[in-house]
Amino acid sequence: MISLARKTLIHEWVRFVPVVLAVTFAGLLLIVQAALVLGIFSSAAIYIKASSADVWVGYPGSQSFNYGRPLGSDIEMRLRADEAVSAVEPWRWVDADWHSASGEGGAISIYLSGLSVEKGAMAFSERLPDALRQRLREPGAVVVDSADLSTLHVAEGGLAWINKRPVRVVGVIKGMRGLGGVNVLSSLETAREIGGSATSGDTYYLARVKDGVAPGVVRQRLMQDRAAFSPYEAWTADAFAARSQNYWLLDTGAGIAVLFMAVIVSLVGAVVTSQSLAGTISASRREYAALSALGVGRWPLTRVVLEQSAWIGGVGLVLAALISTPLLMLAAGQDVPVAMSLPVAAGCGLLIFAMAMLASLAAVRTMLRTDPAMLLR
Repeated sequence: MISLARKTLIHEWVRFVPVVLAVTFAGLLLIVQAALVLGIFSSAAIYIKASSADVWVGYPGSQSFNYGRPLGSDIEMRLRADEAVSAVEPWRWVDADWHSASGEGGAISIYLSGLSVEKGAMAFSERLPDALRQRLREPGAVVVDSADLSTLHVAEGGLAWINKRPVRVVGVIKGMRGLGGVNVLSSLETAREIGGSATSGDTYYLARVKDGVAPGVVRQRLMQDRAAFSPYEAWTADAFAARSQNYWLLDTGAGIAVLFMAVIVSLVGAVVTSQSLAGTISASRREYAALSALGVGRWPLTRVVLEQSAWIGGVGLVLAALISTPLLMLAAGQDVPVAMSLPVAAGCGLLIFAMAMLASLAAVRTMLRTDPAMLLR
C-alpha cells in the first residue's frame, strides 16, 4: 500500500499539482507573514541587538526601550564600582522634531540617540563603524538610515534642524530603521544640547562584563543593591530585547492584529488545501472502490491517503521555501522590515506539514464513503 501511494503520485502527478500548489501558496503566505511579524517587531529591539553591551540599566518598569526615563548620575558610579564590569557608557534618548532645510514635510517625529563616540564603544557597535562614529564628534553631526533620507527630505551632507537646533548629516548607515519613528544618531554632547532641560539625565547605562563572568550574575547583584541609589532596573541584553519585542507584539493592538492575520492565513490555507485534496481523492473514487471490492481494508486505504498527504506536504514545503527565500532577500534589499530565525522557520515548516496532514482528514472521509457498488453503475 505504501508503494501504491508513491506510484499514484508519480503516474498521476497532473491530478495532484493543484493540491501541491495550494500547500505551496499557503506555506508562502505563512512564511512571508512570519518574516514580516519578526522583522517589524524585532525593530523595537534594534537598539539593543545592534549594541554589544551585556547588561542594560534603565528606569524601573520600562516596558520597551523607547519608554525609558532619565536616570540619576549616581547609577553610573555604582556600575563602575562593580569589579565584574569592564566598561560603562551612557545612552541618551530624546524624542524630537526634525525640520528639513527645504521646509518639506513639516515637523517629522524622530528618535535621537546620543551615543559614546569613543573607539570601540558598545552603543550601535554592530551598525556604526568607528570611522563614522568619530565624525559624530563634530557639534551638530548626526547619522541616519539611508532608507530614511527621503522621509527626512535631506541628503547625505545636508543640513536640517532638530528641536530648532542646526544639525548636519555626516553619514548614513543601513539596518537602523525603528518601530514608530525615524532613528537619528548623534554624540552624547549633541543629544544633551538638543534635549536641553527636558531631560535631566541620561536614559540608559550600558555595561560590559569581564570575560568569564555571566551577565545574569552581575544583573542580579545590581538588583540587590538598588536601595542606596536612584531608582533603576537592570536587564541582561537578551532579556531587555525580548521585553521590548514582546511589549509591541503582545501588549499593543498592532501586535495582536498581526498575529490574528497570521492565524487567519493558516486557517484559510488549511481549508483551501483540504478542499483541493478532497477533490483529487473524489476524482479517484472508482479506483478506491475497486480496491475496496478486492478486499483491501479501510486502514490500508487510509494509509495511502495519509502518505500521499505527507508527500504533498513535503513537496509544498520545499517549494514554499525555495520561493520565499529570494522574495525575502528582495524585500530586505528594498529596506522592507523582514527577518527570519531558525526556530521561526522550523515552526513554519511544521505548520505547513501539519496543514497538509489535517487536510487529509476530509480526503479520508471522502474515500471511506466510497461504495464498491458504484462500479456496477
